[in-house]
Amino acid sequence: MRAFSSAAAGDGLRTVLRPVRAGNGFEEALEQILQVLRLGLVPPGERLPAERELAERLRISRVTLRDVLKVLADEGLVESRRGRYGGTFVKERTPARRDAQEELRRRTERTDLEDVLRFREVLETGAAELCAGTAATPEQRARLRAALQATKDAPLGDYRRLDTLLHLTLAELAGSPRLAAQYAAVRATVNDLLDCIPLLVRNLEHSQAQHAALVGAVLDGDPDAAREVMREHCAGTAALLRGFLG
Repeated sequence: MRAFSSAAAGDGLRTVLRPVRAGNGFEEALEQILQVLRLGLVPPGERLPAERELAERLRISRVTLRDVLKVLADEGLVESRRGRYGGTFVKERTPARRDAQEELRRRTERTDLEDVLRFREVLETGAAELCAGTAATPEQRARLRAALQATKDAPLGDYRRLDTLLHLTLAELAGSPRLAAQYAAVRATVNDLLDCIPLLVRNLEHSQAQHAALVGAVLDGDPDAAREVMREHCAGTAALLRGFLG
């Protein structure tokens, strides 16, 4: 069997599959391939483009691409077949999966995803910049280091809670109670959305590296670096949420 192809589908794939940015390669590649599946550009039972072609289009390594395909396989969206006519094939949606997708739609339909993501980025990047530009007390610096260490040591099932506490600590240390309160509210919505998608180890490892860079920039008193790291961090989460829920 050959990879599915038609003029329309080929145009669609060229539109959707674009080179990703270096900072969030895994997350953005996953977002784009999930969009291909949601749009039906490759029908159930047909094969995705070959790994080499996908990696070249997305400008990611084959290792990163395989991590993306493993997530899709774990979610029951694709399956890998070996042999001369092997490759990665789109799976038929089972009744159970259709029911699950309908439940997901009901849970998220009242949330304006793009509005939440934009508002979150504005608050987070602003808080990071303010934190880095404000002289922290020794106690505040110790709190921030402890919050970062807690995420590093967190078991998978507790990671999201401790991740939230780290971000809330940053918002609080920005020095604006109103900003912190607004962030707490938007983060609650973000967590509701994150509960609708799987925890991905590759993403958590990447997220943790960004956390370390972020806290380092804040403690070094570098507002520009703190803002940029936080912007990239928010973009990674946004890519996953758009991929699964958009």
